[in-house]
Amino acid sequence: MNSSVSLVASSVESDNLTRSGRGVRTPWQRKYSHVVAAVDTAVIAAAVFGAQVAWLGPDPVHVASAPVTYTAVSFGLAAAWLAALFLWGTRQPRVIGYGAAEYRLILAASMQMFGLVSIVAYLSDAELSRGYFLLSLPLGTAGLLCGRLLSRRWLSRRRAAGAMSTRVVLVGAADENERVAGELSRQPSAGLHVVGVLALSRAGSGPAWSDEEANALRECLATSGADGVLVSGGAVLQPADIRRIGWSLDSGRHHLIVAMNLIDVAGPRLHTRPVAGLPLVHVETPQFSATQRVLKRVFDIAGAGVLVLALAPVFAVLALLVRASGPGPVFFRQERVGQGGAHFGMLKFRSMIDGADARLQELLAEQGREGTPLFKIDNDPRITPVGRWLRKYSLDELPQLFNVLGGQMSLVGPRPQRDAEVEFYDDDAHRRLMVRPGMSGLWQVSGRSALAWDDAIRLDLFYVENWSLVGDIVILARTFRAVVAPGETAH
Repeated sequence: MNSSVSLVASSVESDNLTRSGRGVRTPWQRKYSHVVAAVDTAVIAAAVFGAQVAWLGPDPVHVASAPVTYTAVSFGLAAAWLAALFLWGTRQPRVIGYGAAEYRLILAASMQMFGLVSIVAYLSDAELSRGYFLLSLPLGTAGLLCGRLLSRRWLSRRRAAGAMSTRVVLVGAADENERVAGELSRQPSAGLHVVGVLALSRAGSGPAWSDEEANALRECLATSGADGVLVSGGAVLQPADIRRIGWSLDSGRHHLIVAMNLIDVAGPRLHTRPVAGLPLVHVETPQFSATQRVLKRVFDIAGAGVLVLALAPVFAVLALLVRASGPGPVFFRQERVGQGGAHFGMLKFRSMIDGADARLQELLAEQGREGTPLFKIDNDPRITPVGRWLRKYSLDELPQLFNVLGGQMSLVGPRPQRDAEVEFYDDDAHRRLMVRPGMSGLWQVSGRSALAWDDAIRLDLFYVENWSLVGDIVILARTFRAVVAPGETAH
């Protein structure tokens, strides 16, 4: 096998890694874990002691039939909550900073800890204040989730600047290295920063992993100061070769990461288990159980109902603005393809001139977009000035809350498309139609109009294959942020 080594220049910031006396590096996870722990402590203290003051007043109060004050109970409850977050592994390196597992663990730790407290209080006949359960639990849990979200935003900014990431050397075939490097560069928030590449290719009948490659890898690691090796694929490497790569790494300093040939599979569906000396990866098939469907529907009805009531004055103001923007109805109803291929009328505030659909094909032809999916027009002349503002902040989509209440749509899901766009679907893309279309979706919060068709379909399929209620909540939070600060990708 021949190999070629190319080192990618990388600036190493002082806060990315620190060295101890023995030269062993402490990873960035330790610093970030300390930041998260400080945020958790502040949130829990505010929730617990705030609930005590709001429910019982600022003066010291003793627990009925117990020789302790509620201040001592609050200290104990806050300490137990922090201990639960630690024991549930909410700050483990494999969890923090990326994915939805962190949020699920926070919910599980908080709910089960308060459940345990209520059981203990019942068995011991302790009359604890209901304020802890009515105020501390919901407000504290929401605060913890928001704190982690804000911490991630800070982490993402640090990672975009090249810090707070695990620096890796890619090892594999040139095309595999290119594929993995491209995905990592598109998602710097994943926390893997490529600082070196070792491209391998088969030549002759020599050993797959020779001393030449081993020496090249050691030189690459030393030169780049990488934290580990990421094997990008198995096209030119045998299992024994990957094992030899692991043997060549410094224990406690370098990590070995292997990229599996699996795409768009979320972490909760993956489970590793060694069997007969083989590191088997179990991939659970997507499940759409009755319980999941009922849970999602209840969440949609509750969320849409609350939003309709809260935004009623906003609806009235927007209706007046649309009416004043020109002739035509306030609401625009367009036929879209929903779950299972069923058609429904999707509602929007009218953002274009009346009869705009009749000019669509003409404008597509002018811009050379006939025969392409995603019927988007650059600088669309049909959009009214009011409509342009509505679209920028996604306010034209608000009437779809009534589609959600009616069961045709969900708060989160793949965006509903027209028949002409569905005609471009291949067999894979048709899986988008397995779930209700959504007001917002994964691709809307990952680039909006800037994403290509293939990227939008890939993100929608990821959502369909890996749905979770926590994932929906995260997408809605990102949607709110995208609406408040729409950026340049909103059209």
